[in-house]
Amino acid sequence: QKEFLLEFNMLNTLENLIKLARDRKSSPVEGSYTNSLLTDKSLSKAKVLEEVDELIEAVDENSNKIHEAADVFYHLIIMLETYDIKMEDVIAELKKRQK
Repeated sequence: QKEFLLEFNMLNTLENLIKLARDRKSSPVEGSYTNSLLTDKSLSKAKVLEEVDELIEAVDENSNKIHEAADVFYHLIIMLETYDIKMEDVIAELKKRQK
């Protein structure tokens, strides 16, 4: 029961983030950071690289790892949406790789 709720909450959080990205893309909100990433591909790519670097540094220093990992997830999901890469396709690819 507890494990199911944990999985549900994790998936629900990711789904909400994907939904946010898609909603902002179809109905932009002026001044939104998410919208600035969705409309500026070079900024979106740069932020993913920056956040991955920060995560690696946090892992090496054993500090702030969770915060930096969350930043990576957020920026990666937004970048995927920026480039019209659907999470459903990414998940399908991951499923193909399961052994």
